[in-house]
Amino acid sequence: MDVGAAPPAVRTGASPTLVGRAALLTALESRLAANGGVVLTGPSGIGKTALLEAVGAAAATRGELVLRVAGTETERWVPCSGLAELLDQLPGALTAELPRERLTGLPAPHPAPPSERSLERSAEGPAERTATDRSSMDHVACRLAFRGLVARCAGERPVLLLVDDAQWLDAETVHAVRYAVGRLASRGVRAVVAGRWPDGFAAGDGGSAPWAPAPDALHLPVPPLTQDELAEMFESYGLPVRVVNTLHSDSGGNPYLALALGGAFTDRIPRHWRPAPLPQRVQAVIAERLARLPAQAHETLLMAALAIRPTTDLLRRAGRAEAARDIRTAAVLGLLITEGGGIRFTPPAVGTVLAESADARHLARVHRALAAVVPDAAGRARHRALADPGPNAELAHSLVTAAEQAVRLGSHRMAAELYRLAADRSPAEPAAERLEWLVAAAEAGANGGLPDLVHRAAEAVLAADATRGQRVRVRLALLDLSGQGLAEMGEVFAAALVDADGDPALLGPLRLRMAIGLLVNGASERAEHEANGALAHARAIGDTALEAKALALRANISLLEGRGDYASDLKRARRLPEPPLDGQLHTTPRYLAAYCAIFEDRLTEARTELLRMLALVERGSGEEVVHVLRNLSEVSVRTGRCREALDFADRAMRITEQAALSPGPAWYHGALAELAGGSVDRAAALAEQGLRASEQENDVIFQGRLLHVLGVAYMRAGDVRTGVDTLLRIDALGSSTDENEHRRGPLSPMVLRWQGDLAQGLASLGDTERAERVIRATRAAVGDRTRGVGVTGQLDRAEACVLAARGEHDQAVALLRRAAALFERLGQPLEAGQCLLEEARIERRRRRGGPARRTAAEALEIFLRCGARPWAEQARHRLARPDAGVPDGPGVAAPAAQVALTEGERRIALLVGQGATNQQVAHRLFLSVKTVEASLTRIYRKLGIRSRSQLGSLLGGGLDGPGATLSR
Repeated sequence: MDVGAAPPAVRTGASPTLVGRAALLTALESRLAANGGVVLTGPSGIGKTALLEAVGAAAATRGELVLRVAGTETERWVPCSGLAELLDQLPGALTAELPRERLTGLPAPHPAPPSERSLERSAEGPAERTATDRSSMDHVACRLAFRGLVARCAGERPVLLLVDDAQWLDAETVHAVRYAVGRLASRGVRAVVAGRWPDGFAAGDGGSAPWAPAPDALHLPVPPLTQDELAEMFESYGLPVRVVNTLHSDSGGNPYLALALGGAFTDRIPRHWRPAPLPQRVQAVIAERLARLPAQAHETLLMAALAIRPTTDLLRRAGRAEAARDIRTAAVLGLLITEGGGIRFTPPAVGTVLAESADARHLARVHRALAAVVPDAAGRARHRALADPGPNAELAHSLVTAAEQAVRLGSHRMAAELYRLAADRSPAEPAAERLEWLVAAAEAGANGGLPDLVHRAAEAVLAADATRGQRVRVRLALLDLSGQGLAEMGEVFAAALVDADGDPALLGPLRLRMAIGLLVNGASERAEHEANGALAHARAIGDTALEAKALALRANISLLEGRGDYASDLKRARRLPEPPLDGQLHTTPRYLAAYCAIFEDRLTEARTELLRMLALVERGSGEEVVHVLRNLSEVSVRTGRCREALDFADRAMRITEQAALSPGPAWYHGALAELAGGSVDRAAALAEQGLRASEQENDVIFQGRLLHVLGVAYMRAGDVRTGVDTLLRIDALGSSTDENEHRRGPLSPMVLRWQGDLAQGLASLGDTERAERVIRATRAAVGDRTRGVGVTGQLDRAEACVLAARGEHDQAVALLRRAAALFERLGQPLEAGQCLLEEARIERRRRRGGPARRTAAEALEIFLRCGARPWAEQARHRLARPDAGVPDGPGVAAPAAQVALTEGERRIALLVGQGATNQQVAHRLFLSVKTVEASLTRIYRKLGIRSRSQLGSLLGGGLDGPGATLSR
């Protein structure tokens, strides 16, 4: 077994479903069908046991004989102990024919470990050696007997051997299994072996050396679950998406550990984004796994736990010569994962448990060793302070100096740690000084994404004799920690207003946060009122930094609403001194100017400025870094740098997860990047998850953006009707069920450019009149501005689709060429390529093969140069299509071979078309019935059918045509 006991269900009566393993199971089953062996590797809890159970259940359903054995650490030195377990599962009529001793060898009553046995063997005399040799002969006979029994079973039906925890299986059983499988594979005897063997396993890493049931066995590492796979696993538990995202980070995608951590939410979700307590079960799992570590590995992990950014190289330099081996051993046990050279404990509480297990002198010694090798002055100051645990006023002040320097460098996590340490090392008097450092720790921790530290510091301040200003500031830190989830922070806002008590210096920053929360929730009129209030407070006290931020926020509101006065507010803000780098770069005029440049199609300018800002905040790990990375990803998409866009988006999503930030915005940009250069399926999955998260946090702004990218993903996958319906939902975001709350509708067409895609989808469905109305209304909203002309190009492309649908092909082609030329001038190659692709479609419908091929080839060249894989696939498909035949517009019903089914949908369609029930499909493909039902709904919609019988009739045309590859 991967773990000693089943994890607790997050909800009573719930049971985990095997998710995210379809591709792995397909590879495994294919190998077994070819009479090959398989080795599953991976850390404890990753799901190897669940895979064995699924494979065994499928084999038993097919009528195969399934024999199971699991190695046990305590029985590892008992010869043939595993073999005895296998023999117990054979038909009794077979085993009854041979004496038990011939089947299991002659094990010693109290076997010794191999090191002791080797010493005993060297001291043996001739008589003893003869007895040992006789025992070896008996073991050989045992293997032969086992092989004979399995061969007799295989004569009646296939045999599948499943070996779990193979690293603990005794050597004689290993030899017997390998011998039987090697000799009988051609007769239908196969084996799947699962063990805790990571990549790079070396002798001495713990457990036995890796072994395979056959020399040509397929080695399959079991990967961690992705975020969306983990979300599917937790789908029935009712947890907020943001919480599931945190569970994914803390577990490293390990399903057992994620379920165990999820036990903290059995009763209720902690309020105000407070971290959940560590479940007792997880504490026990951590203790059990740490107990398995060799002493030297335990010491290496302790050093990693005390370092703020541990790496194998740092540990080696600090004296842990075998750090690489020790880290591999810990990874086998599921205690940590390595990412980009760094080390991250899973869960993070492993580090806390390690630190609490050592005495003060031991900790001081390790901190001194680290202080000698860490590369930065702040890190050295931190370790020196931790090596000296008593009150020390001079040390506390030196820590504050280092913390201030860390803030200037944008290293907010380090600053928060140093401020907290300064407060801990500060003498009891003066108390005000200590409280001020706790407040600073909370502020820096909020900017660095450290919820545990922020809540602890805030609680300490609010429980002490703090000033009103200090109380407001820690509550502002809690608000900043909530990200887009400000709608749930009403209690904190109310308490902060009481503490502010008419003080403009306190009310100004507070009302600025209130304005941001209202804007996120779609109440832009009230948001503007609060922004004006913050601006008045700032001017009353002469706070130019707050004034600049209030003006920038007011400009942002105007931009989102499509009003032209945003430029004047932004200009006023830029005349003021630039606010200091305090972890809130994303609220400054400088950031907003780059943000505006994106929507004004000044992409080169936006990219240059955003890259400069990234250099300023690259040491950070909080909200401001995510904002810069997200917008760099969007600029990269628009300028055709698809690989770069994916990289920026991945970094933003990773920081979002590890800092427990609101996931919706990062997933939006991840989906946008995937649509351009990754996978349409992945884009849809990210958009769906992001939409759920934004709905839970009442984030209306990103609900609209995510609906846009989700609708486009549906259309790109061939489901135009669902795509159009999804885009139409954006309009509904302007309404409100609260009669006291007025919302002004979706974002400006300059900011959220969904109308052109909607019109193009409507035209594809034949609803040209409605498409034309959408185009006219959007053109009127944009006006004749010179800024935001990219919207005009997209509307031109949509209008060309309308003209083509009406048979006005010459006018449509002329309009597309004008739009393509515009996008080329703006430096937006993907938009230009889409125009060319649409032109190729129109030329093909006119049966003009030469121009269609030429234009599609131009589009393909653009997409290949940009690394736009999904678009390149579509262009190749367009080139491969014959010059005549069925029109291929996205809204035209196409044969089954031309429909963009995913690989999973294709497998489900084939099985259902052949007569399988939903239950049978779910069992065959290791899915839930609910997943099969949802997939069938999408398949019917894509194929334009309504029944299983219609699906069966389409199978004659096949589901493997070129179009079926577009969304794989």
